[in-house]
Amino acid sequence: MAVIIEHRYSEAIHPLHAVILAGTVPLFLGALLCDIAYGRTYEIQWSNFASWLNVGGMILTTIALLFAIVDVARAHRRARGIGTYVLLVLATWIVGFLAALWHARDAWAMMPTGLVLSAIATVLAVVATWIGFNARRVRRATV
Repeated sequence: MAVIIEHRYSEAIHPLHAVILAGTVPLFLGALLCDIAYGRTYEIQWSNFASWLNVGGMILTTIALLFAIVDVARAHRRARGIGTYVLLVLATWIVGFLAALWHARDAWAMMPTGLVLSAIATVLAVVATWIGFNARRVRRATV
């Protein structure tokens, strides 16, 4: 009896995972733009907007991280480079968490570190989204 292992590649991640992952980018980017606006105008409301956008990005990053951990656990549909993807989402979560803590400070005290953390979180979210969408999933079937 011969067992044939067939590799099939699926280009797409789960649709809900894709929406959650893609949603992190505009939220962290919005926080970055609000930090830039605060740095130019010193209007405290921009700092508040950045804090809320950062929290929204953290919520979506947490859900995306859970999806990534589940994807690692599912051996029959594991993506190539999934370890890099999980580490990038985890790094985005850590930097976003630090940015959320930093944005909780007084508006004057959060600059310029809040701006730098928002920029790093945005770049990490973009790279994680890029890798998440480009990772090829492998399905193994026996015949």
